[in-house]
Amino acid sequence: MKYLVVEPDETLAPGLRADLLDTWVAATDAGGAVGFTAPAPVEKVADALDAALGRVAAGLDLLGVLHNGERYVGMGLLVSRGAHWRTVLRLMVHPAYQGNGAGRLLMEGLRGSAVDLGLLQLQLTIRGGTGLENFYQPLGYHVVGRHPRAIRLADDDYRDEITLIKSL
Repeated sequence: MKYLVVEPDETLAPGLRADLLDTWVAATDAGGAVGFTAPAPVEKVADALDAALGRVAAGLDLLGVLHNGERYVGMGLLVSRGAHWRTVLRLMVHPAYQGNGAGRLLMEGLRGSAVDLGLLQLQLTIRGGTGLENFYQPLGYHVVGRHPRAIRLADDDYRDEITLIKSL
C-alpha cells in the first residue's frame, strides 16, 4: 500500500472519483464517522466528494490517498484554515483494507505532507462514543476540547464532537 498526494491537475484521473466514492460509501455503511450515517446517501456523498475534489483542483486543500496497486482504498484531506495549520478531514480507509495499518500509513503520509507545506500544527475532530481517541492519541494527537451533544445522529442519539491537535 502506498500513500500519494493528488496534485490539483490529477483530480480527474481515471478511477480516482469512483474509487473514493466507493470507499466513502463503504466506510459510511460500516458505521464510520465520515460525515454521513448508514445507509450512505450516495448522491449526497458524491456531492461532498465533488466539492472536496473541486477544492483540491483549485489548490486550496491537499488530498492524500492510499493506493494498493490496483485501486484507491483510502483518503484524507488537509483543509486550509490558517497560514500555519490545517484541519484533517474525511479520513477514511475502505473497510476491506482496515486493520492492517492502512489508517496509520495514511495519517503518517498526511503528517509528512503537512511538514512539507511548512505547517506547525494539525487539528481534527472526531465523533464521541467511537473510541477514535485510541487511534489518534498514539499518533501524537491530544484532546483540547469537547463540544457536548454537537452531533445529532438521530432524534435520540447525540454525540460530543471532540477536538484533537498535533504539533509538528
